[in-house]
Amino acid sequence: MARERSPALWLHTQPSVTRKMPVCHRILLLLWLLHFSSVYSDITDGNAEHLKREHSLIKPYQGVGTSPSSQWDFWGSTLVTSQYVRLTPDERSKQGSIWNTVPCYLKDWEMHVQFKVHGSGKKNLHGDGFAIWYTKERLHPGPVFGNQDHFVGLAIFVDTFRNDLQGMDRSFPYISAMVSNGSLPYDHGKDGRSTELGGCSVEVRNKDHDTYLAVRYSKGRLTIMVDVDDRNDWRECIDIGGVRLPTGYYFGSSAATGDLSDNHDIISMKMYQLMVEHTPEEDNQDWTKIEPSTILMIQPEIFGAHPSLAGRSSHYFCVPCWELWFMRLLVLWSFRSVRRGTRGSTKHLDFKELD
Repeated sequence: MARERSPALWLHTQPSVTRKMPVCHRILLLLWLLHFSSVYSDITDGNAEHLKREHSLIKPYQGVGTSPSSQWDFWGSTLVTSQYVRLTPDERSKQGSIWNTVPCYLKDWEMHVQFKVHGSGKKNLHGDGFAIWYTKERLHPGPVFGNQDHFVGLAIFVDTFRNDLQGMDRSFPYISAMVSNGSLPYDHGKDGRSTELGGCSVEVRNKDHDTYLAVRYSKGRLTIMVDVDDRNDWRECIDIGGVRLPTGYYFGSSAATGDLSDNHDIISMKMYQLMVEHTPEEDNQDWTKIEPSTILMIQPEIFGAHPSLAGRSSHYFCVPCWELWFMRLLVLWSFRSVRRGTRGSTKHLDFKELD
């Protein structure tokens, strides 16, 4: 079946520099590029993946329940049928979730989620949405799409209702991602803007065909793609490097309704192991001790940050800060030296010229 294949991922081209550089400055810039090359280019081709059934939720949902041998457990309004797992019915003030009981120790993985959001509500009169989780704890109900706030790990939100009436630069439904070490709250009033890594607007409601979402984490890079038009054509939603996630966390999904409602159905969650080579240092590291984090404290004019990072609040954390700041200072020093020594130059230099 075609859906077993991974979505095709593409790479971002590197930005160009519009200054003529001395050799020493080129070397410093190349060192910086090499430092981040694993984040920007080490994406597997999708030909070496293995379905991990212990982390997959597949029809007819055997192994779902509360027994000690169950691999999936559920809570709240969740209803398990032979065709779908309904996290919430199309009723007000409902919360439900389903969680894998087996911690995941894969370093590189890809989760494919087949879902369906539908209901009787007309345009803008439905809510609230659902989330896909990879977190340290599971089955902790709360205000964030049916799960706890101040979570530790990764969350992918499929938000179907606009709360921030001033944020008219995006349409809903809106898919976003957030990484937290437990210190960050999710701001429902602002639709999570202050802590999101990126996102995209995707119409996912009341489709008469299958809708899919894929979450890939490999070598510090988080990529989210969607296929909601039934064309077997994946669209990139989020692609960001510098993300650190540990092993040993749990996958799950939750949903919530408020004054408005929808049916939030999970059809399947399929986990694939990505066969990726790591350095000996990475292999010897205790990945269970990694703190969830993402590098955001960077200057967009130098590092080409995602537009959604503009105005990021200062409480967002940065690891490893000392290394990033050192590299940043080197690049800043190089650029300032170039400006002093080449004022008036109109030659445009691309990275290809540094070879």
